[in-house]
Amino acid sequence: MRQRVWRHRSATLLIVTALWALLVPAGAVASEPGDTARSSAAAPVVGGEPADVADHPWVVYLVDAAGKQFCGGAVAASDKVVTAGHCVADQQPDRIRVVAGRTDKNTQAGTVTGVSGIWVHPEYTDPYRGADVAVLTLRDSLSRASLPLAGDEDGALYEPGTKATVLGWGATSEGGGPSDILRKATVPVVADSECGQTYGSNFVPGAMVCAGYAEGGVDGCQGDSGGPLVAGGKLIGVVSWGIGCARPGKPGVYTEMASYADQVRAQLS
Repeated sequence: MRQRVWRHRSATLLIVTALWALLVPAGAVASEPGDTARSSAAAPVVGGEPADVADHPWVVYLVDAAGKQFCGGAVAASDKVVTAGHCVADQQPDRIRVVAGRTDKNTQAGTVTGVSGIWVHPEYTDPYRGADVAVLTLRDSLSRASLPLAGDEDGALYEPGTKATVLGWGATSEGGGPSDILRKATVPVVADSECGQTYGSNFVPGAMVCAGYAEGGVDGCQGDSGGPLVAGGKLIGVVSWGIGCARPGKPGVYTEMASYADQVRAQLS
């Protein structure tokens, strides 16, 4: 299993084996031990399609000190970005930059800003135990629309079959390279009981939510970690982990935002 994040150290890409990744065209999900981590998921969002940040102004991506994209995120306030805990738990603020308003990574469009603070949920230890969520405080405010967080009042958004959208710049296929452009894919929410049967004790109901098709083909992947899962105009999940990318019977696993909304909102003021 693997997280869905690209790790970079000294300009070298380290493929972190952990759980799974999240955004890859055609449903890519992180792979099993020995596979690449997803931060995290060959065209970003497997089985997906190109997207434009003009239509999703709150979606951003994270780059390391060498300028390499390794995770995604969502603007939750003018100077705050929500991402996955595993993307930044071992990082220093001055080693991360947030890129907003840039659909194509090969352009200079949008804004690049530094990070002044990192909050990782205090209960986070690894993606497979839950609480895989973090908030970045930016050095400069962004003139971007923010994405509301799902809360206790949004139970309907987690009903099985609810169509959600995952976005990112991750791998376009399992084992593939990251996408140059933003991509999106639609995936249905999967019942906790079904996800539990698939992933056993690695799936924690209430802390996580699964989304994907039984036949596979659509998913997040390496490099999509931390990116948003959106339904009803709200952030319902954060790309966390998976087995491979877009494999049949292996839905992507996301942090269930409604369960952590109170703690996250406390970081947005």
